[in-house]
Amino acid sequence: MEKIILIKYGELTTKKENINLFIQTLKENIKYKLKDEPVEIQYDKGRMFIRGLKDNYDKVIAKLKEVFGIHEIVVCYEIKTLDLEEIKKEVLSLVQEKEFKTFKVETKRSNKAILKNSLEISSEIGAFLLKNKKGIVVDVHNPEVVIHVEMRNNGTYLYFEKELGLGGYPVSTLGKGILMLSGGIDSPVAGYMAIKRGVKLEALYFESPPHTSIEAKNKVLELAKILSKYNNDLKVHVIHFTEIQEAIYKNIPHEYLITIMRRMMYRIAEIIASRSNAKILVNGESIGQVASQTLTSMKAINEVVKIPVIRPVACFDKLEIIDLAKKINTYETSILPYEDCCTIFVPDHPVINPKARLCEEYEKRIPYKDLIYEAIKNHEVIKVSENTKKDFDDLL
Repeated sequence: MEKIILIKYGELTTKKENINLFIQTLKENIKYKLKDEPVEIQYDKGRMFIRGLKDNYDKVIAKLKEVFGIHEIVVCYEIKTLDLEEIKKEVLSLVQEKEFKTFKVETKRSNKAILKNSLEISSEIGAFLLKNKKGIVVDVHNPEVVIHVEMRNNGTYLYFEKELGLGGYPVSTLGKGILMLSGGIDSPVAGYMAIKRGVKLEALYFESPPHTSIEAKNKVLELAKILSKYNNDLKVHVIHFTEIQEAIYKNIPHEYLITIMRRMMYRIAEIIASRSNAKILVNGESIGQVASQTLTSMKAINEVVKIPVIRPVACFDKLEIIDLAKKINTYETSILPYEDCCTIFVPDHPVINPKARLCEEYEKRIPYKDLIYEAIKNHEVIKVSENTKKDFDDLL
C-alpha cells in the first residue's frame, strides 16, 4: 500500500475531445510548481497521481492549492488490486488506529468490469468493519469518518479527507492576455480571475516619474509577484508615460484628462498585446466606480482599439472586490499609499458622459502617435516569479 496524492479535475472533464490538452497542460503546470520536489506525475482522463513524496505532504498540498485546474486534492492509499476481500483488509488496517464511533463508506466504481455496484461494495466493506472493529456504527447522514473507496482500472484508492483546489482551467490553455496592472485593489483581482479561466497573463504598468515614485513601481512589482504564484511567472511591461501625460495635461480640457489618458493607455496596450501574441486586454474596471468607468466612458475609451477587453470585476461592488483581494493576499499591498499615474492628475470634475467626437478633436492637439511610438520603443520589461526577492530596487 503506497501513500500518494490524487488530483481530481472537476470542470476539465467537460472538455471531451480537448481534454488531453487540458490535462497535459495541468500536468506541466504542476510539474513547474513542484520542480523542487522529487515526484513522479502520471494521469488518465479521470485522475492525476503524484507519487514519490516522503513526509512533505503539507508543503506539496499548499503548492497545489495555487494551481488552477484542480478540483480536489486527496492524500490517499493506493493498492494494486480490485479484489474486494483484499480491499476490506486494507480498509480495516487503515481504520484500526482511528478513534471514531460513526462512519460510512462511499464507493466509486469507474471500472465497470467489476460486477458489484458501488452500493453493494460499500455495504460489504461496512459490514466487514462492523464485524471486526468494536464500538462503531454506521451513520449515513452525519458520520465522524467517511471512508472513500475508488476502484479504477489498475487499482483501488482509499482516503478519508479531501481538500478543495482552485478549480478553473490550467493557465495558458486559453491563450495569452495583457493585464493593465495598476497599484490599486481592482486590477490584481481581475488578473487573478482571468488566470483562473486559463489565460496566461503578461502585465502592463504605466509609470510617470517624477510624478510617480519608485515605491509606486515597486508596489506594482510586488503585486505582480503575488499573481505570479498562479501564472507560473509574470512578465511586466513598464511604459514611461510622463511625456504623454504632461502633453495631455497641458493641451486637453481638464474634464477630459482621464478619458484621453485612458484612450492612450488602451492604444499602447493593444500594440503590446500584438507584439506579445496576446488575444485580449484585461483590466480592473468596475461599472460606475469612477468617472472613467461609466458605460458611456467605457464606450468612448474602448473604441480606440479592436482587441477584446475583458473586465472580470465589472459587475462586482467594491466590497466584493476587497474580499477577493484579501483572499488572494493582494489587498495589503494594494492599499500602500503610493499614487500611480491614474490618480495624480485627476480633475475636480471629470466628464462622466464623454463624447467620442470631442475626444478625437482634443487628441489632434497633441502628437500622440509619435509619443506612443517613443514610449513603446523605450519601454522596460521585468520578469518576476514567486521566488523573486522582495526588494525590487535590485531589478531596476
